[in-house]
Amino acid sequence: MINKEGILDVIIEQGMLPLFYHEDKNLSLDIIKTVYNAGVRTLEYTNRGPAALENFKFLKENTKGLAGFYLGIGTIKNAKEAQDFVNAGADYIVAPTVNEEVAKVASDNNLLWVPGCMTPTEISKAQTLGALLIKLFPANILGPGFMGAIRELFAGQKFIPTGGVEIEENNLKTWFKSGVCAVGMGSKMITKEIMDNRDLKQLEENTVKALSLIKQSK
Repeated sequence: MINKEGILDVIIEQGMLPLFYHEDKNLSLDIIKTVYNAGVRTLEYTNRGPAALENFKFLKENTKGLAGFYLGIGTIKNAKEAQDFVNAGADYIVAPTVNEEVAKVASDNNLLWVPGCMTPTEISKAQTLGALLIKLFPANILGPGFMGAIRELFAGQKFIPTGGVEIEENNLKTWFKSGVCAVGMGSKMITKEIMDNRDLKQLEENTVKALSLIKQSK
């Protein structure tokens, strides 16, 4: 199993972390296969519905044939959720908050833990708990200016903004210039319309565009 430093390298190399949830496990699998074929090697499936755990188990089993692909779990808010998804084979854990119990589950299993932070105090606490990568959330509220302002204060720390990041050249360049190592890409890439209409062709186009713009922006 790949270690947490290895997962971090995959996210940084990719330059973005796609994330989504859908209650339909088969559609979820189709989405993963589509973005994989477009060049994605890791993404975050979010724990945002009652079917999330069973879907995740299904997705892990049915993505074994995707070479070099890693599946993380997001929206983990407590230790039980963390342990349930670790048992289901999660390759890393993403959280909306800085929770010491979740951090411990990740640490005990040598998994990358990506907590969500909104203040310097939260960032400092996350560092103390061993976060190699910190999620700036919600990014549309904080903005690249926040990242630029704290960059020197937390020199060497890796950050990824999530929430409202656009598939748009100026937006992406501004974020990377501010000092982030990657961007979270959720509903702007895997849109509600795409999922409602099962428009996998549009999803592939969005993914290719996002990866291309990110490569130019880094």
